[in-house]
Amino acid sequence: MNLLEKAECQAIFDQAQRAARAAGVGDIEIYIGANATALTRFANNATHQNVAERDRMLSVRALIGQRTARATTNRTDDDSIRRVVEEAIALTKVAEPDPALLPLPTPEEAGEIAAAPSRFDPATAAATPEHRALAVKEAIGIVESASATAAGIFETGEEAEALLNSRGLFRFHTETSARFSITATANDSSGWAKVSAVSAGAMNPAALASSAADKARLSASPRELPPGRYTVVLEPAAVLDLVGQVFADFSATAIFDQRSFLTGRDLAGLFGGNIVISDDARHPLQSGAPFDGEGVARRTLRLVDHGTVQDIPYSRGSARRAGVAATGHGLALPNETGEMPTNIVIAGGKSTLDNMIAAVDRGILVTRLWYIREVDPFEKIMTGMTRDGTFLIEDGQPMYGIRNFRFNQSVVEMLRNVVAMSASVRASGEEAFDLVTPAMTVANFNFTEVTRF
Repeated sequence: MNLLEKAECQAIFDQAQRAARAAGVGDIEIYIGANATALTRFANNATHQNVAERDRMLSVRALIGQRTARATTNRTDDDSIRRVVEEAIALTKVAEPDPALLPLPTPEEAGEIAAAPSRFDPATAAATPEHRALAVKEAIGIVESASATAAGIFETGEEAEALLNSRGLFRFHTETSARFSITATANDSSGWAKVSAVSAGAMNPAALASSAADKARLSASPRELPPGRYTVVLEPAAVLDLVGQVFADFSATAIFDQRSFLTGRDLAGLFGGNIVISDDARHPLQSGAPFDGEGVARRTLRLVDHGTVQDIPYSRGSARRAGVAATGHGLALPNETGEMPTNIVIAGGKSTLDNMIAAVDRGILVTRLWYIREVDPFEKIMTGMTRDGTFLIEDGQPMYGIRNFRFNQSVVEMLRNVVAMSASVRASGEEAFDLVTPAMTVANFNFTEVTRF
């Protein structure tokens, strides 16, 4: 049985609308989300946990004049639907009026959803604990044979979501996901690999285990290098962890509120001429629904065109204020954030990671970054540390593992100093989100100190 059926969503909405009308309210919006996830966790070269969870959520937003508010429940029986509608209406009546609040969108205003690749894989939805355990067993064996200790997760799941409103809008989306992450730990070194995909069959846990084990072996007995500015080769996960920090600022509301690093800035040539970044919900390596928090169809945007900031995401509210069309990037109302691009695709180059390393006379190879915090919000200076496979490159070869560095690096500056890129892949890193991004060779990357672990 599917997690959520369209007919069931319509029945829930009809029940909610009857409850709202009984209370004298005509305008409501409901969001229904359902998910089923299962996770196999391993550590110390043994599987030690298998967990599975199914959940459902119903969120109701009422509109009364210029007021709106939302109430949420995880039950969808008739009494619970009625109660959550009544709670949303009660909250709306005491909410502060919002003079800029717009009516609910009609289907015509929300726009037509363009064709997109299917993001549902039946085999992934049906994945069993045995399927995950066999893959984990093989991965552990690879790491253990390299005299290292394996830890990580293998997660599979499916989710469905629907958005309906009293002006006739009905959106529905379903997808599956799989994620495998492994860390190989040796006496004084470690290696790591992680991947996510729509289909578990598209992943290769054994290859990831081999990569993590190789990095742990090759980075053994790490040496210490002095901090300073180096040419770095950032693997895709490291690019995600760092560049992914800036996209909340690509927002018309954030710019208007003067909390974006783009506010008041010359956006022509802000980054290097080889930087092209899109927000594309229909990209084959992306995930997520093709509509935003109000049900508006997501448009593909060219956020950065050869170094110049070009398209800015607009919610319906910020679009009305600016006199432009909404782009389908609004967050569920009410919110103070406005909008955000969530399907980032960074265009890659023609090189490969091996060729990028071979082109570096002396530099640092970085597997991933972690514990990243913002130091300067205007220049987007971030601090954090390297982790799980950091190597000195000399004469185009990774020579040996080095002690991890702390960095203080402006992402704006970094994206002016990209000298080579690989093809783009779907990358997973320290952050909860994924990006489609290449590996990058970056000149003058600023390492400020050697870490003590």
